Amino acid sequence: MTEYLNVGKIVNTQGIKGEVRVISQTDFPEKRYKKGNILYFFQDGKDMVELTIKSHRKHKNFDIVSFEGHPNINDVEKYRDGILKVKKNEVGQLEENAFYYHEIIGCEVVDETGELLGTIKEILSPGANDVWVVKSKEHGKKDILLPYIESVVLDVNVDEQKVTVDIPEGLIDDEN
Repeated sequence: MTEYLNVGKIVNTQGIKGEVRVISQTDFPEKRYKKGNILYFFQDGKDMVELTIKSHRKHKNFDIVSFEGHPNINDVEKYRDGILKVKKNEVGQLEENAFYYHEIIGCEVVDETGELLGTIKEILSPGANDVWVVKSKEHGKKDILLPYIESVVLDVNVDEQKVTVDIPEGLIDDEN
């Protein structure tokens, strides 16, 4: 069975020329939305649809994408709220110290002494570097926001689903 990974969610149409607004869930929008690439559209209760990228551009916080054979708004209206995916075996190799979101989300986070801090539940991309959101192992504690920088993230072992970190003073809010 083929596995698929999320690339982005279509949240709306854009204009009348068959473009859609996508909130991306990929670090590589320029690669995923490259003209001629094939993405797979999934929506609850509907069959998977294979879509070929016709064009891509950035607009505000969205990726604006159009598909071959879908020249106007009426052709893409049905794709609203669906998910664009790529086949897992088509993602390609990354450079050293780079990871796909699906490899990081779910990893346990331990400090340099081996103490379990929590599990990575989400990745944010606010600017210069990603921020890994760690759900604290202690019930009721706030999430830990880890900047993905060399001085904080010491080791990432994807095979063991374990990330070792050095927490700078003040990063974890002890009061809740």
